[in-house]
Amino acid sequence: MFTAIFGSVEQGIIYAIMALGVYLTFRVLDFPDLTVDGSFVTGAATAATMITLGYNPIISTLCATLAGFVAGSITGLLHTKAKINSLLAGILMMIALYSINLRIMGMTTDTAVGRPNIPLANSDSLFTLFFGFWEKLGLDKALNGMLSSMGIEHVPKTWGTIFIMFILTFAIKFVFDWFLKTEVGLAIRATGDNDKMIRSFSASTDTLIILGLGLSNGLVALSGALIAQYGKFADVGMGIGMIVIGLASVIIGEAIFGTKTIVRTTFAVIFGAIIYRIVLALALQVEFLDTGDMKLITAVIVVISLVVPTLRAKQKEKSRIAKRRAERAAVVVKQEGKPIA
Repeated sequence: MFTAIFGSVEQGIIYAIMALGVYLTFRVLDFPDLTVDGSFVTGAATAATMITLGYNPIISTLCATLAGFVAGSITGLLHTKAKINSLLAGILMMIALYSINLRIMGMTTDTAVGRPNIPLANSDSLFTLFFGFWEKLGLDKALNGMLSSMGIEHVPKTWGTIFIMFILTFAIKFVFDWFLKTEVGLAIRATGDNDKMIRSFSASTDTLIILGLGLSNGLVALSGALIAQYGKFADVGMGIGMIVIGLASVIIGEAIFGTKTIVRTTFAVIFGAIIYRIVLALALQVEFLDTGDMKLITAVIVVISLVVPTLRAKQKEKSRIAKRRAERAAVVVKQEGKPIA
């Protein structure tokens, strides 16, 4: 059980980067961007292809992020310049990216024909580069020894992945928070709230939407690149349902931690992604469920995440109404009990 939860936290902290990208489009820009399912694979395909061709994993990951940025920007151009509906623009780009991703992965073959997957079992990655430094610290032995003394039999092979990903994800979070408080970031937030108002200040909402979508899909592609290196493979179908997973992370985090400030909301999104993976892992421990039920479990988690906050809000509203009625009744009783002057 501990190993399953630990693995879920490892994956959750990587998927949290993707969830931040989804938050930027769906919550900040109010743009239903379905490019995510394609750009996630674009990041994985680009990183895996470049690593297979012998490029440095760091450069490969940065190029994967750039590829995602370009994909998101094209979606923005389709919507703003070609005047295509936002939902349809995302769908069109997602469909186009399927073929593009096959071609990217096909670059690892002599014929450059589309390739559906790339194994990275014998290739270096960001994680293997870091593990060389991590092993010298000797922290794995100390932490696993502590767990063993607590009676936990199955201990993680290494703590390096979770350590580096927490640092990277929270570094991205702090830069994300800072960016949304800059002049450009505030303009993007204002565009999502009221684009007519921001146009009245002579701001180019088209440019802001394109930039926002580019940054969002850049984060999604970065997450895809890291997942490919973490799982040691890239597959053309690994992005299916990513938009739902991202939304589930955002909704769960907001429901638990709240959304009073940007800093608090991005914190909620990150831990929402982790909680989602943990809930998914625990659900798969149930005997009659297997890995084929993951999409169904995801749908159920999203439905619960949407319904529970609504029910809580209704209950709070009923409590407020009942309290007001009680206060009014008390005032009436008090007034009726007063002697007539």
